[in-house]
Amino acid sequence: MTEAEMNAFNLLIEKRAYRIESDMAYPQVTAALQSVMNSGLMPPGSNTNAISLIGNPNFLEIKEDSISSFLPYFGERQMQVGYGTDDSAIQFDGLVENYKAELSKKNTYDVSFEAKSKSEKFNVNIIIFSNSKADIAISGGSRLAIRYSGKIVSP
Repeated sequence: MTEAEMNAFNLLIEKRAYRIESDMAYPQVTAALQSVMNSGLMPPGSNTNAISLIGNPNFLEIKEDSISSFLPYFGERQMQVGYGTDDSAIQFDGLVENYKAELSKKNTYDVSFEAKSKSEKFNVNIIIFSNSKADIAISGGSRLAIRYSGKIVSP
């Protein structure tokens, strides 16, 4: 990576102006998730611990102190929610709390923050690599944790 590319990468993270689109989701494997996988309902290229998101719109976008997202959720919920609600995906549309971004010795950024959906608070940890790849780990109060992998794209 050239110095100019590294400077552009650093500026992107420091300005908090980036969008991540994921191509894989990595839920925690449980007996219930295994049953769904055995039913044949998951997309092609998926297995119990890695679900393909190719062709499924999804994103997590940071713009200064704001966040918006739509990340399909695969896993178990710990609390009951009503049917027909729009709370099945992880959807943020609000402010980021406690945002921290630290550059590591390996030229990756470790980003952490808290965000809220309509009914739940989440802890979000993102590792952003200098080659524009990103890993997102999300844990909430009523769902098992899930991880996503993808890349940074122009917002």
